[in-house]
Amino acid sequence: MGRTHNFVPATSLDYRRLAEKRLPRFLFDYIDGGANDELTMRRNVDDFQSIRVRQHVMRDVSDIDTSTTLLGEAVAMPVVLAPVGMAGLYSRRGELQAMRASDVAGIPFTLSTLGICSLEELRAQAKKPFWFQQYMIRDREAVRGILERAMANGCTKLIFTVDMPVAGMRYRDTRNGMLTDDVGSKLGRAWQLVQRPGWLYDVGVRGKPHTFGCISDQVSDPTNTRAVKAWVDSQYDPAVTWADIAWLRELWKGKLVIKGILEADDARAALDAGADGVVISNHGGRQLDSVASTISKLPAVIEAVGGRIDVFMDGGVRGGMDVFKAVALGATGVMIGRSWAWAIAGGGEAGLIDLLATFKRELAVAMALTGARSIGEVHRGLIEWDRC
Repeated sequence: MGRTHNFVPATSLDYRRLAEKRLPRFLFDYIDGGANDELTMRRNVDDFQSIRVRQHVMRDVSDIDTSTTLLGEAVAMPVVLAPVGMAGLYSRRGELQAMRASDVAGIPFTLSTLGICSLEELRAQAKKPFWFQQYMIRDREAVRGILERAMANGCTKLIFTVDMPVAGMRYRDTRNGMLTDDVGSKLGRAWQLVQRPGWLYDVGVRGKPHTFGCISDQVSDPTNTRAVKAWVDSQYDPAVTWADIAWLRELWKGKLVIKGILEADDARAALDAGADGVVISNHGGRQLDSVASTISKLPAVIEAVGGRIDVFMDGGVRGGMDVFKAVALGATGVMIGRSWAWAIAGGGEAGLIDLLATFKRELAVAMALTGARSIGEVHRGLIEWDRC
């Protein structure tokens, strides 16, 4: 008789493997895919691998402290759960599970405007204030209403995404029929659903309502994905400028972070507009393909803002070693998106708790073996670029 081997996930890529097995194809591709040929998405990961870490020995590393401060908030490690749209479709009430996991890990959670769970649902179970993410849409009164609702629910930190004046070209979504509603596409999605009976019962049935909770008062039918997509598509605003950010700065009384920065001049403009921080981001390679990786853009942005605001980065972060490298290059912290989406889809709340604990252990080991006892001791001299 052959032996049965139980697969025990250890890394974010292990949870990706589980997520692929458990999700309908169109949902997995939505998490997993990038724009066009996905060159930037791959480069985000590959460029982390081109950074070498310099090991130092015979240091007293008996007490390693991974804690730090992000936007004035004490955290257990320099990691934030980035906004991820539709997480409540990856796992039952996924945003709620992710928020609870972040509480266990001692790090912030960011609710996406396009989350399934509402601000009120999260606040009812929140142990601390969570962060919120918003886009600039055509209907400025809708922006005002959503943000007033976020403030009423205790959110004091806003991640404002600016790299979506138009939607990127995501061909996986075309191939799996997610973007069209003809008979063939409907049958294709139905077939994908019946192939995942576990997801269909646990999330499809038990996870209701599948309402886009943060915009429930803006869309005629917030339970209808097509209606929501039509509303979102109609609200992309290619005319947004930094003057709109000045308006936003007057409206939002808490910390404001501009997400979607890649170039130094845009980082300086965000600083001039009154931002408290920026996120160096190419939307995980989901918007403009062939742009540079975020980690390669980090040093120039750090130099441009000169320590006057917090600088975060996302894109390609798959574990604690990547967190270490980003902090060594000067990042205040990192945001993770796909990694937590894979974990919540593949292992639920327990899976994400496990993955975040692994991130922290990996970061602590990297610090110990480079001689850094605290986040403040992680610096540029502990890494070098592999140019070979």
